[in-house]
Amino acid sequence: MNDYVIMTDSGCDISPQTLKDWGIKCVDLTFRNVNSNQTFSNGDVAISDFYAEMRNGTVFQTSAINPEEYKEAFLEELKNGKDVIYIALSSGLSVTSNSAQMAALDLSEEGYFKRIAVVDSLCASSGQGLLLYLAVQKKNEGADFATTVKYLEDTVLKICHWFTVDDLKYLKRGGRISAASAFAATVLDIKPVMHMDDEGHLIAVSKVRGRKQALKAMAEKYQSLAEDPMEGIYFISQGDCMEDALMLEEMICKKNGKKASYIADIGPVIGSHSGPGTLALFFIGKER
Repeated sequence: MNDYVIMTDSGCDISPQTLKDWGIKCVDLTFRNVNSNQTFSNGDVAISDFYAEMRNGTVFQTSAINPEEYKEAFLEELKNGKDVIYIALSSGLSVTSNSAQMAALDLSEEGYFKRIAVVDSLCASSGQGLLLYLAVQKKNEGADFATTVKYLEDTVLKICHWFTVDDLKYLKRGGRISAASAFAATVLDIKPVMHMDDEGHLIAVSKVRGRKQALKAMAEKYQSLAEDPMEGIYFISQGDCMEDALMLEEMICKKNGKKASYIADIGPVIGSHSGPGTLALFFIGKER
């Protein structure tokens, strides 16, 4: 009997309707417009409006979910007789996972022993979404709570993240690169190709000249690193650059005839840090 529910947070960038279709409950992280000091959740602002504001100079900051909010969300399911598997945004990017762990520990001490499993996805955006998709498939196959948790823990470090950004100033603002590097890259039209390491941190791997070359490099990473490039699934996330997302899909499809299983909008929680023009590719690899 599948007596458990899968939960996540809005760092996954999977649309609310798709999460509902998958049977996944979502807890919202928030983001704040620094200029107006207003706080929102992902669904409060249209994606196009959010990125238009960023391009016009508006700065956004994000906030994690606190342990008390997690306890409330978990208790609602526990009191309905459901155990909880919570798949969290990477601990390498946010304290979200730690807050969920604290809430689970508190509830364990209150008598809900071993009924909550917090899985640190070490992922972000629809890399986290891909892990959710796999969890749902496992659950639908009839896997019990412990089997699904074990599967997720074994799969986390196989979820490959490859991405590029259109403007390095947002990564500079977050301390990912230096101001000098960002300026030089802008002048020379250098685009970084980055990935997420085993600790869930963003790492610059290479630099190429021009946006199209960055997309080609990402497509090549899929062909060389995917566990099954011909039959495997892949997700794409895009920050207000759908044409580039479709171009990347076409590059991959030319090699193996397979379209993306899901193309996600990068929501404000992730987009606040990466900026408009971010494009990311996620797939199951031989290793991360």
